[in-house]
Amino acid sequence: MTDTPSRHPYERLTPDLILNALDAHGFHTDGRLLALNSYENRVYQVGIEDADPVIAKFYRPERWSRDAILEEHRFALELAEQEIPVVAPLTDAQGSSLHEHGGFLFGVYPRCGGRWPDLDTREQREQMGRFLGRLHAVGATERFQHRARLDIETLGDASREFILEAGFLPDYLRKAYDSLTTDLLQKIRNLFAVVGPPPAIRLHGDCHKSNILWRDNGPHFVDLDDACNGPAIQDLWMLLSGEREEMRAQMQDLLTGYRMFRDFDESTTLLIEPLRTLRIMHYAAWIARRWQDPAFPIAFPWFDSPRYWEDHILSLREQASALDEPAIL
Repeated sequence: MTDTPSRHPYERLTPDLILNALDAHGFHTDGRLLALNSYENRVYQVGIEDADPVIAKFYRPERWSRDAILEEHRFALELAEQEIPVVAPLTDAQGSSLHEHGGFLFGVYPRCGGRWPDLDTREQREQMGRFLGRLHAVGATERFQHRARLDIETLGDASREFILEAGFLPDYLRKAYDSLTTDLLQKIRNLFAVVGPPPAIRLHGDCHKSNILWRDNGPHFVDLDDACNGPAIQDLWMLLSGEREEMRAQMQDLLTGYRMFRDFDESTTLLIEPLRTLRIMHYAAWIARRWQDPAFPIAFPWFDSPRYWEDHILSLREQASALDEPAIL
């Protein structure tokens, strides 16, 4: 699918608009501007007069409602108040964390350094587990009212339907994708039924190493953009890697730290491969939905090639086998 992209709203997000937006809300810029890696939103490091630079995040138009973004901000501020290490938004003189300028909603954050974690030692994994246990203890005190819920319908059914209709799949792969994803989603529903409905809490939602910075005092999150309601296992499984026995040991280390602050139902580890499968399906649909954003064909030039879809289906077939495996704990 190689249609010429139509004009995208982010084309209006010029350097002048960005600097004027921050100046209008009390952040006095010095003209320095550096674009940071981000696809869903647009994120910039902005120089401030006589102060450290800040990070400005301009939200993708029409993705989240104002109420949903404010829930993200309130969650981050609530965690920060409990001294849980997250990078929370800055507030202006009126106490507002969400601003609007030129048709864009945006938030401003302190710049925070660090490195991606290796999590290759027991000590690091236990420390990460303690971090998540504390975060989930706060997250379990209430539910989001305006943000998404992590479920099969959103990540699986909707993704499958969009891919079948969007025109990216080569004709010779449509039948295989259709049949395979139908079977996968039924297996996933069966496994969720075995576990039973796990309690839904407020989650980070996209808890992988790229969203974590490690400093001398340990890990902290820099992005809650995908915060949602869902099962606690969602914020743990993406930190695992390697063969099954390696993942088992890693999970045990994470839970050693986690259980210092919150109980964990080990039966929900049966949902790791279902959640991984849903993520694979959702990722493909996410790129397809964003293809009219000029940044996406540049960042993912292989996406509309037959080879990508052949590999995608192969990955899903591997997941079909993984779904038959017992839980790692």
